[in-house]
Amino acid sequence: MTRPVIVNISLGGPESDYDRQATLLGHTFRIIRVGTSGDVEAAIDVARTWSERAAAFAFSGIRETPGGALLDITDADVAALRRACRRVPLTDGHRLADVLEEWSIRAVQTEYPAHFTNARTSVLGGGYKRAVAVLASFTRNIEYVPVKGERPNPVIQAAKSVKGLADEFAGKAKEAVRDPLAPALWAMGKIAQPSHKGQDVVVGLFDDIVSAGPSELSGITVISSAISPEREAELAERDVDMIVDTTPQPFRNVTVVTAVLEAMMLHHRGKRKLDVESMLTAIEEAGLQPRMLHPNGPRRKSRFAFVIHPLSTQYFRNVEPLGSLTKVPGMTPVIEKAAAYFPPFVYGRMTGITSPTGAEAEGWLISVGGTPKELLAHSPEFTYDRLLEAAEIAQGLGAQVMGLGAFTKVVGDAGVTVAQRAPLPVTTGNSYSASGALWAAHEAIRRLGIAEIDADGRLRGKAMVVGATGAIGSVCARLLAMACDELWLVSPETAKLLTIKHSIERENPRASVHVAAKPDKHLSEMDMIVTATSAAGQKVLDVMRIKPGCVVTDVARPLDLSADEVAKRPDILVIESGEIELPGDVHMRDIGLPKGVAYACLAETVVLALEGRYERFTVGREIEWAKVKEIYQLGLKHGMKLATISGVNGVFTEADFARVRELALAARAAQEAKK
Repeated sequence: MTRPVIVNISLGGPESDYDRQATLLGHTFRIIRVGTSGDVEAAIDVARTWSERAAAFAFSGIRETPGGALLDITDADVAALRRACRRVPLTDGHRLADVLEEWSIRAVQTEYPAHFTNARTSVLGGGYKRAVAVLASFTRNIEYVPVKGERPNPVIQAAKSVKGLADEFAGKAKEAVRDPLAPALWAMGKIAQPSHKGQDVVVGLFDDIVSAGPSELSGITVISSAISPEREAELAERDVDMIVDTTPQPFRNVTVVTAVLEAMMLHHRGKRKLDVESMLTAIEEAGLQPRMLHPNGPRRKSRFAFVIHPLSTQYFRNVEPLGSLTKVPGMTPVIEKAAAYFPPFVYGRMTGITSPTGAEAEGWLISVGGTPKELLAHSPEFTYDRLLEAAEIAQGLGAQVMGLGAFTKVVGDAGVTVAQRAPLPVTTGNSYSASGALWAAHEAIRRLGIAEIDADGRLRGKAMVVGATGAIGSVCARLLAMACDELWLVSPETAKLLTIKHSIERENPRASVHVAAKPDKHLSEMDMIVTATSAAGQKVLDVMRIKPGCVVTDVARPLDLSADEVAKRPDILVIESGEIELPGDVHMRDIGLPKGVAYACLAETVVLALEGRYERFTVGREIEWAKVKEIYQLGLKHGMKLATISGVNGVFTEADFARVRELALAARAAQEAKK
C-alpha cells in the first residue's frame, strides 16, 4: 500500500532535512523536508518535482533563512508556488498555529496559575500575533524587539512615539507643579535604585531567541515552536525555566513544524482548507496536547512587591544626600514634609529567596516618602493615591502580588480601598504579623526562663494585649487565650473590646478573659504583654509599673516603647516582634534588620509568592483566625524561621538574656523583701 507523502518545502537550510515515516490520524505518512536556503525558485522547483506524488505540501521557513534575514515573499511568488503544486493542497500552517499558540499559553496559565500575569515579556519579531494577543490579556509588560532584516512595524513605532511624548509631557507637568519640591525630588532620585527590570518570558523563533534575545536566559520561560531535542538541550544549558513549544510533537523520530501537522490533517479530511470544525475534530482524534518542557526540572519563580516608608526622620539622616541636608538647621522638618509628596520609587530589589520546595521568589521594595506623622496628617486618599502609584510601578516590574508595610497598611480602611483599586492583588501582612508576634514572644519567655511554661507550651501566668481591638491585637488576643491561664484585653474602644471578649469566650469557654480601658493598673501582674496600638509615638505603657522579668512584645510600627523608655527597665525584656528569617541566600537593601531577615508583613507577601497564591490574603481591620493559622503553616512549609530576637538596641545575645534574668530575679526578691 502506497503511503501518503507530505513534503515540507522550507526556505530554511538543508541541514535539518529528513525523510521519515510517521503515523497520525490512522495514516502512516512519509514526511520529507527539503530546505532551499531562501531560494524561492528552488522551492517552486521542489513543488513541481513532487506535485504528482505528494498528498499535501507544507510551506515553512520564511524566518529560517541563512543569516536570519526576512525574505520579501511577494504575492506573485505565492501564486507561482501554488501553480507548481497543481491540485495538491498547500498550507503554511497558520490556521492551526493560531489555535495551538493560544491553547498552549492558556494551558500554562491554567496549569501554573498567574504564570503570565504581569510577566515582563519580550517578543522577538512581528510573528506570533495570536500568542501576543493572548499574552496581552494577562500582562501589559510586552515589548517588541525587531529582529534582523525585519521592517519596523509602523503601528508599534507610532505607539512608542506617542507614549514617549506623553511620558515627557507628564514629566514636565509634574516638574512644574512640584517646582517648590525640586531639590527634594532630586534627592529622591539619588536614593532610588534601578528597577532591574528584566524578562520573564521571551517569544520568538529559536534562532532569534539564542541570537537576538536576552543575553541571560536563566529562569526565563521561552515560547517558541518546533523545539527539537537538540534545541531543548541548548536551552537547558542556558538554564531556561520552561519551554512552551506551540507545535505539539507526536512523533518520536522527527521534529515537525505546524504546517506539516496541518498538511496531514488536510489529507485526512480530504480538503484543501481546514475549517474550524474539521480542525478541532482532527486535534482531538490525533490526541495532540500542549507541550510544556522543563529542561532543568519543574520550578516556579514568582514576583512580588512590598511598600515601605520611613518610620521616623532618622531614616533621612541615614540616607544620602538627605543626611547632609538634615545637618542644615531647621531642614529636618522641611524634608519630612516634602518627602510625603515624593512619588513612589524603587528602593531596592530582593533576590535569592528559595523555598525547600524548590520554589523561588524575587521582589522589589517600593518606597513612599511619608513618615507616620505625615501619613496621619493627610487624608487617607492622599496615601491611597501614592499606594496606587506604587501598585502601578509594581505591575510594571512584573509583580504578581504586593504587600503593604508599616503605616501604609493601617491608614484609612487598612488596605481595602487600595486592594479594590490596585491592578494586582494586595495583602497587608497582618495575618503573619499576628502569628510572628506570639512566635517570638513564646520563644523569648522560654529563653528567659522565669515564667513557667507547661509541657503543652501553655504559659502558667497572666498575659495582656494592649490595642486588643486593632487588626493584629485582636488576633493576638485569640491566640493568647489558648496559650495562657489568664488574659487581659486593653483598649479605649469599649464596645469593640466587649465584643472581642465575648467572641473569645464563645470560641474558648475555658478562657479567663478580662477587659480594661487602660493598662497601668494591672501591669505589675503580667508575665507577658503584647502591645499592638497605632499610637504613633504617644505614651502607651508606664514601664515603671511592669513586673520584673516580663516579656513585652512590641508589634506596633512605629514602636510603642522608645529606646529611652526601654532603658529605664533593664529587668524586663522588650522585643520587636514580627521578624522572620527568609529561606535561601537572600540579598536585599538595608531595611534596618539583619541580613536575610524581614518583618512578618513582608514575609507574608514572600510566602504567598512562593506558594503561588497571588490573592488578596489579608486586608481590612478584621483578621481571619483561619488565615493566621494557614500563613503560619505555609511559612513553615517554605522554610520561614523565627529570626534572632531583637530589641530596640539590636539583637539579643545569650548574655543579654542572662543579664535580664539576673536583674529581674533580684528585683522580685527586693519586692518580696518589702512586703
